[in-house]
Amino acid sequence: MNIAAFKQTLTQLEPNANWSAPLKALWYEAKGDWHTAHALVDHLSDQDSAHVHAYLHRVEGDQWNANYWYSRAKEEPYLGTLEQEWEALMQKFL
Repeated sequence: MNIAAFKQTLTQLEPNANWSAPLKALWYEAKGDWHTAHALVDHLSDQDSAHVHAYLHRVEGDQWNANYWYSRAKEEPYLGTLEQEWEALMQKFL
């Protein structure tokens, strides 16, 4: 699947059940459901989930919390726009 195909799924009511939690979280965030996205990764400790968790806190406007999660993900804080980071994360997970 590529990003264009992923974006087409945003018209559906639910994400693909076989997707990873980080990918589902990005799907929900793209649909404007930050709380569901956050709930999917909030309790997970793997690096991919932590990376998406950092992005979500950036979306929320909480850079301090985002920096904490970037550290947990072993990633540098993203310096581009939120849209650019979403695209980068999608490229990482697709």
